[in-house]
Amino acid sequence: MTTPQRPTVFVIDDQASVRHALGEMLSVFGFRVETFDSAEAFLEKSAAQHAGCVVADVRMPGMDGIELAREIGRRRLLLPVVLISGHADVPMAVAAIKAGADDFIEKPIDDVQLVAAINRCLPRAIQQQETNAGDSVESRFARLTPRQVEIFDLVAEGFTSQAIAATLKISPRTVESYRAEVMEKMRAESVAVLVRQAVRLGRVTP
Repeated sequence: MTTPQRPTVFVIDDQASVRHALGEMLSVFGFRVETFDSAEAFLEKSAAQHAGCVVADVRMPGMDGIELAREIGRRRLLLPVVLISGHADVPMAVAAIKAGADDFIEKPIDDVQLVAAINRCLPRAIQQQETNAGDSVESRFARLTPRQVEIFDLVAEGFTSQAIAATLKISPRTVESYRAEVMEKMRAESVAVLVRQAVRLGRVTP
């Protein structure tokens, strides 16, 4: 099974220094980042084929950030938009939100504020994409075999491989094999992600 790419933050700004600074900062925070010098360049690449979030300057030559937010909405792209501006005022902020932007942040950018805005947007974008692709957590779970469901539940409940082996009366090596299959099928890159999936599915109580 093909593993999906991590969510991407698409940084769009006509100033190279801003693109570089935001790209470096977001990379440090663990995001996958792609940068573009214009809204048109972003749209031409059709970069929105996987889950992510757009961070775009409002004032750019050609298509500006507010127009970009409208175009993303018109194309029904599953990409939340965070707009940034060094010349912000109330009418501009209102126009941005009406155009479909999820957040509006003034320059100079506060790293914590921007990362918080992106983190608020991404879960919704990922869930929408999964639902549209027919690949939700629920659909993945439905594809597990009965034995894999047993392993899923025990891992989510915090059992070690040794404890699972003793509970199911199978070898630890077999448990590890099942665990790897479950993690792959559920597209969970860590046990923490698997636990969150189990909570969402109602398999464990948070």
